[in-house]
Amino acid sequence: MSSEKPDYTASERKTLVDTLAANRAEVLALLDGLTEEEARRSLVPSLTTLLGLVKHAAFAEQVWFHVTLAGRTRAELGVPETVDESFTLTPDDTIASISDNFRRVCAESDRVAFDHDLDDTATHARRGPVALRWSYVHMIEELARHAGHGDILREQVLAARS
Repeated sequence: MSSEKPDYTASERKTLVDTLAANRAEVLALLDGLTEEEARRSLVPSLTTLLGLVKHAAFAEQVWFHVTLAGRTRAELGVPETVDESFTLTPDDTIASISDNFRRVCAESDRVAFDHDLDDTATHARRGPVALRWSYVHMIEELARHAGHGDILREQVLAARS
């Protein structure tokens, strides 16, 4: 997490962009210092693991920015069709590969969003027309929620080291 103090008087756009960036950093930090086994450890009945949370976060970025806003298809991007699939880990998934993909996906999301105004709308497959502003707010709450889930899982993983 950045120790830099947020600009509490920033424009709406800068506030949204900076808050999303901070939440992205929190999600990515969930994997800091973990072993591959710890990152994959299943501690709940769902598919949720620390590594899976970061993989899912990349999926959410792609759905909202790359598919909805940019108009690309899930098939073109290799994005899963279901949320559950977005948490599913393959043998090739590693902390490095998932982290690198998340960074790449976020950078592309930023490039896509940069070309649009907050009032610009795009059509989401299930929700219909959504403004970029709403997509930012949705991604902020999505990543904040998952960072919270990850904090609890990380606490359990680290406690098991003792």
